[in-house]
Amino acid sequence: MIEIIPNWHPLLVHFTVGLLGTSVLFYLASACLSTTNSWKQQWLNMANWSLWSGCLFAMGTAFAGWLAYNSVAHDSASHAAMTLHRNWALPTASSFLLLGVWAIFIARKDRRPGFLFLTFSIIAASALMVTGWLGAEAVYRYGLGVKSLPVVAEGADGHNHSHGSEHDESAMNEEDHQQHGTTETEQPPKQDGHQHEH
Repeated sequence: MIEIIPNWHPLLVHFTVGLLGTSVLFYLASACLSTTNSWKQQWLNMANWSLWSGCLFAMGTAFAGWLAYNSVAHDSASHAAMTLHRNWALPTASSFLLLGVWAIFIARKDRRPGFLFLTFSIIAASALMVTGWLGAEAVYRYGLGVKSLPVVAEGADGHNHSHGSEHDESAMNEEDHQQHGTTETEQPPKQDGHQHEH
């Protein structure tokens, strides 16, 4: 069994943000091209399909988010954070659903999005960025939906590891020993896991 923590909302939301954000970018890019440019219609098609696909994911994301809102463990501070996120998310999702329906009517009439449509798209995309930021705040600042957090030992100065060569690693270890007043023969006791300082 695969456990989804806290539910499907964290998985679906990335598709929602990616597709809806991409749709607005392609609408704007298409609008900047001249009518004789062969890319104009292709980018408009890309914008439409990204918007419509994003709207489908948005409905699933909103539903999963509502379930998470009513089920994850939280305190008063995190409750305020997720309520603010919800209050931005629902109008934002509704705005994109409206844009999706609007885009269908425009496409059926074989027309191109006008100034009003593009302006509303930019406003919706801005609201989407705020909503995403607030969602990230709820998780990374308040720990909503997180099953466990790293335990940082008292007095630990972060964790040590190298993504470079052996030479880089030995240099880092030597520098670390100098900073902490230790030598190769006088090592501090190892900690289980690695620690982060927040």
